[in-house]
Amino acid sequence: MRQKDDFYPTPPEAVEALLQLETFDGGIWEPACGDGAISKILATEYDVVSSDLNDYGFGQTGIDFLMEQKLQAPNIVTNPPYKNATDFVRHAIMLGAKKHCWFLRLAFLEGQARYENLYSKLRPARVWVFSKRLTLWRGDEERSGNGTTAYAWFVWDGVPDETKLGWVL
Repeated sequence: MRQKDDFYPTPPEAVEALLQLETFDGGIWEPACGDGAISKILATEYDVVSSDLNDYGFGQTGIDFLMEQKLQAPNIVTNPPYKNATDFVRHAIMLGAKKHCWFLRLAFLEGQARYENLYSKLRPARVWVFSKRLTLWRGDEERSGNGTTAYAWFVWDGVPDETKLGWVL
């Protein structure tokens, strides 16, 4: 059973991999910070603003990213609720985020509606695919087992002509 608000904390190795692949000019906003899994690691190198609609014990709570009208930092890095991922990406574009990185299922590449409403207008600059499957557990679940889902970092950065595909080994 899926967690009601898609609270699946990001594995530390996923955030550490992103920091090996991408650099950021300025601070970072983590708008779906959950328990701080991403924010705590990013904060070792960057100024981070952490917020979430729900209270998972970290960051500013009661902040609905999709209702925000002001960018809290020039960059965004998050693992959004998958059911709202396309809306999150489109909202970051509307807010004028310089660079935004999304930890999502690789299947986020699929879909005619997503292509028409997002990729045909502004494609990601880079997609970093994890060669090893990662395990994400519900925020209230005991951790055991191995990953069965492919994940990637989707990075919007400028207006690229092509999307670069790379692998996280």
